[in-house]
Amino acid sequence: MNDTTTPESNPFMLLFRNTGPENYLGLSAEQRQRAVERWNAWFEGLLAEGKAIEGQPLEPETRLISGRGGARITDGPFPESKEAIGGYVMLLVHDVDEATRIASTHPGLDYGMEIEVRQLTAHCHLGVTTRSATAARSV
Repeated sequence: MNDTTTPESNPFMLLFRNTGPENYLGLSAEQRQRAVERWNAWFEGLLAEGKAIEGQPLEPETRLISGRGGARITDGPFPESKEAIGGYVMLLVHDVDEATRIASTHPGLDYGMEIEVRQLTAHCHLGVTTRSATAARSV
């Protein structure tokens, strides 16, 4: 990975929604292979530019913990699979416009995928510690 990051770079997360296999059922094996190659080229290009830090698909099974003391535990996946997050890519870019431009070039958009762009922040509105002391010293 080239280190093209600048002090003005900020961490953003691209959250991929509607990534289920049903989106690819109508494709031939060759078309699916081309989609995978385009997806990999997209990510590897970002890594080579130093724009992507990491990315990972997520398993569809989930647990949702809620209630006082974690009293409610609900197993997923949930009925609205379009809302489920199927994976993510973490970017280090200048601003939300650059993150949005990168997201808009993702080949999965051609197959119904939706991408949520969110900036990461070390400052929780409640004042909760969101970074380790070691990570905070490195910034």
